[in-house]
Amino acid sequence: MPHPIRVALIGYGYVGKTFHAPLIQATPGLELVAVASSDAAKVHADWPDVRVDGDPVALAMSESVDLVVIASPNDSHAPLALAALRAGRHVVVDKPFTLDLTEARAVIAAARDADRLVSVYHNRRWDSDFLTVRQAIEDGLVGEVAHLESHIDRFRPVVRDRWRERDGPGGGLWYDLGPHLADQALCLFGPPERVHANLGTLRRGAQVDDWAHVVLDYPTRRVVLHAGMLVAGGTHRFVVHGSGGTLVKPSIDRQEAQLIEGMTPGAPGWGEDPDPLLVYDGSGGAPRVVPAIAGDQRRFYAGVVAALTTGAPNPVPPGEALAVMAVVEAAAEAARTGCAVVPDFAGAF
Repeated sequence: MPHPIRVALIGYGYVGKTFHAPLIQATPGLELVAVASSDAAKVHADWPDVRVDGDPVALAMSESVDLVVIASPNDSHAPLALAALRAGRHVVVDKPFTLDLTEARAVIAAARDADRLVSVYHNRRWDSDFLTVRQAIEDGLVGEVAHLESHIDRFRPVVRDRWRERDGPGGGLWYDLGPHLADQALCLFGPPERVHANLGTLRRGAQVDDWAHVVLDYPTRRVVLHAGMLVAGGTHRFVVHGSGGTLVKPSIDRQEAQLIEGMTPGAPGWGEDPDPLLVYDGSGGAPRVVPAIAGDQRRFYAGVVAALTTGAPNPVPPGEALAVMAVVEAAAEAARTGCAVVPDFAGAF
């Protein structure tokens, strides 16, 4: 691979502008050289020296780039990934990987045929809240886990006119936040046996689901994944109950808020989390307070650089991306049918 690795970013909406561009530029070994966008002025206001191309397919196939990062609407993920891979480019796809398992398997096959890396931006593996809870579980602070709840809740009572909230392929809250929730659960506990789900459209004027409640069945535990858009406060990011006690992580990782505020990734205070983990032992006394581990989503892109330059493992291998899509698709089917669904993990493990 050339050094630095030349990166093309497809899409400069909220995700491309807020997450990908700053993290790419903050990662040694990567250089953002081009962005596909219909709004060149918006891109150049942030990155005046970056080339802007109005044709995402042409840029995805361009020989002037080495790595294509796809942060466009969900229904374009698979077509753009296939075009880039078949042109010999390496690919990172924002979540969800694709719209369904059929597309996911096609993209993975194309990467294998082209001998190119494909990865999915499951950046919340490197969030402070998840890192702290995972370490506490591994350290045995609550014994054997029986029940975990993972919430990503927001207060956005007014429906906005954006593709994520319009009725169409890949729209809705579950396809937006479900991949994060499912990926973290799989990282902790591996594949569930069954998936139950209830998706709701609760806000006035909503066209797609804006409330999701999904339960993963394991032989000796249950994992609840929940997201809502009408939560002004009072909930916790993680709650974990086990044979030895309970963990509570009240607040969410701060990196997204820091990026919105304009903080440069890696600047002093980056990823630091003042919200500690609370550990209850059942005695009725005050909880033990455990400082949160700092998060750092740059580790995803550092892993991509290492994979391309030294042969290190892919930070999110295709099989793990496929497993997440199996859970996401199973939940959508369970919500539609009202029945528990066994995820199709073929090829994932």
